[in-house]
Amino acid sequence: MAFIDLGETFFTIILVLAIILIFAKGVVIVQPYQQALEIRLGQYRGRLNPGFRWVIPFITDIIKIDLRTQVMDVPRQEVITKDNSPTNVDAIVYVRVVDPEKSAFEVSNFRMATVALAQTSLRGIIGDMELDEILYNRELINTRLRDILDRETDQWGVKVERVEIKEVDPVGAVKQAMTEQTAAERERRAAILRADGEKRSAILTAEGTRQSMILEAEGDRQSKILRAEGDRKSRILQAQGEAQGLRILSLGSRPLDKKAITVLSLDALKQMSDGQATKIIFPFELSGLIKQSARFLGEEAEELIDEDWKEIALDESILGKSPAEEGIEDAAKYVKEIEKKIQTLEDPTTPVNEDTATPADTPLTGME
Repeated sequence: MAFIDLGETFFTIILVLAIILIFAKGVVIVQPYQQALEIRLGQYRGRLNPGFRWVIPFITDIIKIDLRTQVMDVPRQEVITKDNSPTNVDAIVYVRVVDPEKSAFEVSNFRMATVALAQTSLRGIIGDMELDEILYNRELINTRLRDILDRETDQWGVKVERVEIKEVDPVGAVKQAMTEQTAAERERRAAILRADGEKRSAILTAEGTRQSMILEAEGDRQSKILRAEGDRKSRILQAQGEAQGLRILSLGSRPLDKKAITVLSLDALKQMSDGQATKIIFPFELSGLIKQSARFLGEEAEELIDEDWKEIALDESILGKSPAEEGIEDAAKYVKEIEKKIQTLEDPTTPVNEDTATPADTPLTGME
């Protein structure tokens, strides 16, 4: 009996363990980023959402699909461009499964199929472009490759989110030719910049010379104007002084009588006769002088007395107004205006705009 009870207990334990094992075999844990497909006896039963699920063991197959964005590396390959330049190109493709059933049932391995399709499509796109265009238009290549892959992988339930060209590496000979071309282009730009600099320097030098000549000519003109103005003022003052002297002399000589004038005239003749000249020209009538001398010696004659000079007041009004002070002030103001306008002239080293007149090209106001 004890042997029978021990056998039954052992059988019971084995049965329990078998039931637990069978139950555990049917347990399926689906992660939040996954989608599970249930296939029982070769027939698709449906999807299993994330969480704890139990299926009939041994006759049910579970296919778990990762719904996260996956990164696929397109292997490096050598491609011939449109201008026959061998170039090594590789890329990275970002894909995500949007239809688990299609990704499992329409293609055996969507990852491998996507990478192979990316290689062939990339080879075709690069073959239709020149090397320079490939180097400067990577965004165009990315967009075209993404559109091709997305259209083809749509039947596999895969969405191509992004494609990036990882590296474009021309072969050694092509790279050396590109280096020489770049060096030649830089030398050409340097030569252009040097020529442009020399041109600008020559223009600025010529412009500076022109401005200097203009300023020099303007200064010379103003100097001549000022000198002429000074000479004019000097002549006016000199003539005015002579006129005033004659007026004073004429007023001072009016009180003299005839006898005094005769004595002065004889004295003048005496001085004239002291010279070495053989000819003497008298600037007055000699007969009149003889008559006056006779009268001075004793001949009686009617004496004419001119006392009209007493009615004339000998004050400062006979000198008239002197323009000296007023003229000097006007000349000083004139010189200051010239200095201010010369200081406001533009720097000769500044480039001249063809459409805008420089200050030196405009005549100075008030200096004509």
